[in-house]
Amino acid sequence: MSSTENIIDYNKKGLPPIFGIFGFGLFGIGLGLSILAYLIEPVRSAYNNVILLEFLSSIGIGSLFLIALEYVVGAVWSTPFRRVFEILSSVLLILPLVAIPVYLHAHDIFHWTHLEVVASDPILNEKSPYLNMTFFTIRIIAYFVIWILFHLLITHNSKKQDVTKDIKLTKLNTKLSAIFLPLFAITLTFSSIDWLMSLEPHWFSTIFGVYYFAGTFLAAIAAGTYLVIWLNEKGLLVKGIGKDHYYSLGALLFGFINFWAYIAFSQYLLIWYANLPEETVWFLQRWNGSWMYFSIFFVVIHFLVPYFALLSQPSKMNPKTLKFMSVWIILAHFFDLYWIVMPTFSREGFVFGWIEIGFLLLGLGIVIVVFNLKAKNQNLVAIGDPRLKRGLDFRL
Repeated sequence: MSSTENIIDYNKKGLPPIFGIFGFGLFGIGLGLSILAYLIEPVRSAYNNVILLEFLSSIGIGSLFLIALEYVVGAVWSTPFRRVFEILSSVLLILPLVAIPVYLHAHDIFHWTHLEVVASDPILNEKSPYLNMTFFTIRIIAYFVIWILFHLLITHNSKKQDVTKDIKLTKLNTKLSAIFLPLFAITLTFSSIDWLMSLEPHWFSTIFGVYYFAGTFLAAIAAGTYLVIWLNEKGLLVKGIGKDHYYSLGALLFGFINFWAYIAFSQYLLIWYANLPEETVWFLQRWNGSWMYFSIFFVVIHFLVPYFALLSQPSKMNPKTLKFMSVWIILAHFFDLYWIVMPTFSREGFVFGWIEIGFLLLGLGIVIVVFNLKAKNQNLVAIGDPRLKRGLDFRL
């Protein structure tokens, strides 16, 4: 069957019911545990809520970044499954709701919100023009507005093209993507500073934004890779997606595993070599008590395991390996955020229990539920994109 026939013969099919059941199950359990956690340990829950917010932000904004990058560089290999990432980026729509509990508990988790402390602290006093609740609120609203606006514009044009087949919509999305990319770089960097780095307001790092970007994009690729392979195996995508496409996704995963490790080590090496107290304090905390063991464990799960699992060429094409490592990388990113956030809450050693598991299940459930609900109302393939045929014919 030719690629042209594949495009013409594409028929939208509903996702298997088990997908929605599984997602709502995770969501229900996670939501119940999270509510109970807020009733029992509200401060610890607020810190976990920060992890949840940044985890969902990674999936949503990372997916939108990949879409925009495809348009700007004129990539065709990912066109047959770009819609999967478009649907994943819909997670951005619920971020304001997830952010509300964090905002309400800002005084509990952000040291710089205590005005009496800021007044007596020279460092916080100097940072107060940036770190204050008024400007913080304005920035957070701006991030959400920009992300959601570009998500709606780009995905609207893509879905409209399914009907009109108008090539001008591709050109329009390319222009929108070119505008979005620099805004993405700025907003992602400052959002990571606001939600994560400001938990330790005395700490200084000029590379943290890039560090968060590396983990964000890696998590988004992993989520999309799992869904693309799973949907393709279920016959829900257009025929023609094969090992060459899988290899490209696997190569992206492997490449950004190395990029994340490079940025993480660069941040560590530069700070440790400079040996400035205002910089080293952050890493010293993560080598204190049982956090030292978690930090070593973290290097293994986030770098060594996925690196060697995806090192060979066959592993980058193997659907089972890619699906397993995609889930592994998603969980590793969650632990990355945990490693960033929780030492501020528990300085004596790491704490991990049903509260953390509850927020993890809630995050996974939200992603699956949002994908399931959005997928019901649109094609899973961008059938109107003029590059679809070339994407299906893509060979390495």
